[in-house]
Amino acid sequence: MNHSTGTEEGVGAHFGLPHTPCLLARPVRDARFSVTRLEWRLNGDASRLVSLPPDDAYFLMLYLKDAHHCDVAADGTESEVRRFRQGSVCLVDLAHGACIRLFSNLDSLAFQLPRELFREVGEFSAAPKATRLRCRRGEYDDVMRNLGAALLPLFEKQGSSHAPVLQHIAIAICAHLLHAYGDLSGELGSSTARLSVWQEKAAKDFMIDNFADHFPTAAAASAAGVSSRDFIEGFKGVTGQTPQQWLMRYRIARAKQYFADRLTLAEIATRCGFTDENHLTKVFRRVTGATPSAWRARWLQ
Repeated sequence: MNHSTGTEEGVGAHFGLPHTPCLLARPVRDARFSVTRLEWRLNGDASRLVSLPPDDAYFLMLYLKDAHHCDVAADGTESEVRRFRQGSVCLVDLAHGACIRLFSNLDSLAFQLPRELFREVGEFSAAPKATRLRCRRGEYDDVMRNLGAALLPLFEKQGSSHAPVLQHIAIAICAHLLHAYGDLSGELGSSTARLSVWQEKAAKDFMIDNFADHFPTAAAASAAGVSSRDFIEGFKGVTGQTPQQWLMRYRIARAKQYFADRLTLAEIATRCGFTDENHLTKVFRRVTGATPSAWRARWLQ
């Protein structure tokens, strides 16, 4: 594997940060993995336009803190300003470039991922052999949040000591993206109802804002602007899960975060919308294959 730590080859220059740190690697064969640490400040400006040129690659943003921005179309039309939460990702196909306008400070990791890299990882590992990825907008991604946390210390290291770690993390990121966001539209069939990326984001934002509450499916459907029936079918069409299944997995992800704060199971159950600690334990075991105590012993010791 070839690798380096530099400041000139990432995407930082497009964000007005030409000297920001960047980690580079060729984790499998020839295709290059790139991740740039972005810490950009408005400094009194109302906004900042950011344009990424066309490339045979995907651009992935992992938000380390909440950010606000809008999409800018090729004709200059701007979408509404949306909130992108800490721990969420945006995944964009750069075939025609991409453009956003920032309305807040930005703390993030920005990845440039060539299509060829996904083909190499698909051959190298058991990852799906997807030819395309589904674009994401503000998708909460607990796996990427943890992989990003593992990358951050590497920006402080000098020399080649981080090379094996960077290689493994790069492959893990690509394999995760193929598993989580591989485009299965051909397999699902053209008749399968699918929410738009913004309808999906609106529904998930609603469920995240109310994840500890007990709300009817119709409320999430209303946030997406569709009927309850179309919502359930469309949500499953793009995620492979029902809204209730997705919400339970999100609650488990939040419970894992609370475990690190050493809260009791009863406290975590209440905070995460479970009936009681027995309900939490049952769902946790079904989702993760382990009890909360076993998971804590393995990951938090």
